[in-house]
Amino acid sequence: MKFNLLDSSKPQFQKKLLATLKSYLDYSDIDKIVATILNDIRKNGDKSLFFYSQKFDNVKFTSPNEFMVTKAQLKKFEKKIPTDLLLAIKAAYKRVTNFHKKQISKSFTFRDDLGNEMGQKIVPIESVGVYVPGGTAAYPSSVIMNVVPARVAGVKRIAMVSPSSNGKVNDVVMAAASVVGVDVVYTIGGAQAIGALTFGTKTVNKVDKIVGPGNAYVASAKKQVFGTVGIDMIAGPSEIVVISDGYTPARWIASDLFSQAEHDTNSRSILISTSKPYLKEVFNEMQILIDKKTRKKIIMESISNNGIFIYAKNLKHATEIANEIAPEHLEISTRNPKELLCNIKNAGAVFLGKFTSEALGDYCAGPNHVLPTSGTAKFSSGLSVDDFIKKINVLKITKTGARKLSNITNTLAMSEGLYAHGYSAMLRK
Repeated sequence: MKFNLLDSSKPQFQKKLLATLKSYLDYSDIDKIVATILNDIRKNGDKSLFFYSQKFDNVKFTSPNEFMVTKAQLKKFEKKIPTDLLLAIKAAYKRVTNFHKKQISKSFTFRDDLGNEMGQKIVPIESVGVYVPGGTAAYPSSVIMNVVPARVAGVKRIAMVSPSSNGKVNDVVMAAASVVGVDVVYTIGGAQAIGALTFGTKTVNKVDKIVGPGNAYVASAKKQVFGTVGIDMIAGPSEIVVISDGYTPARWIASDLFSQAEHDTNSRSILISTSKPYLKEVFNEMQILIDKKTRKKIIMESISNNGIFIYAKNLKHATEIANEIAPEHLEISTRNPKELLCNIKNAGAVFLGKFTSEALGDYCAGPNHVLPTSGTAKFSSGLSVDDFIKKINVLKITKTGARKLSNITNTLAMSEGLYAHGYSAMLRK
């Protein structure tokens, strides 16, 4: 692994940091392939869905029953996994549900001084599609984090897509889908699954919004169908920034950095510290721990290519650097972490104190782990109940109100050259 050190006290630090953070990933070729797949699904429905499932997932479907798993069928998977794992899924589901219930918005109305009634009606989205990686990988946490806020919001129909591997579904993913109350699972994946949820086929009912993580093909598909359906976000590689003053044991921080590096070779792990010896100590611990990791090759490539160790002159400066990065996950692992929280403006989620490892947030602490990446935390938030509701404005104007507001409306409409607007308002005067 390479020790990529940046010193914030040196000239050109900002330029070097931005250059290091810049993504050079080119998805133009993927976008072209995905566009073809989506067009085929839109035109040919199940026929193209079957074709691409065989081509990419090595699964040959001959009838819809082969890739549909009903709510009743899902229940059986709870008995197929170890009891301790099922209990862990249920415990995480309960904690995440309790947190998201705090996010529920309520409709409201009020009267102004003219007697006009105004308000906002909260309505859940009617149908949602959730993409969950499947096959040989098991991500029950993705099921929980994407489905729970939709359920709490009151979404009536939740369909999940999760690809099988050579025709075999993942028992853990299916058991999690049962626990959280998914209505139907389609064992399909990739861009073709996004297309099926967007346009609908004879077998797959279209949805109003699609959420959930996936590979570059899934991300491209979500980007291209946005507008026809809603989406949560275009997720980039996972990332973590840790601010530490040396108070937390170096081995703990090394492990926290590894927790993101093991996701993908493009993942980014960054440590910001006010102590250069501590930065080196953490790196030394990483070199000791790496041989014990099952995803050693991925971690080493991720740290060498995307890992950064940053020396900051003080903790306030450390928070300024973190705000510039706007990370998906930000650990403030210092002696007095709450003192720094007031300085944080850009982060998907903040983890305070040496006992608050990011991994706890990924699985069971309560808040959602679907978070903005690649600097998008500067203008967006993590997945929440708000992503599954619509806010409809409601107005009821009185006769007195119409008289008063018509003059204002007419004056503004005339200035914009929209005379029909003004006339429509003045008729009520």
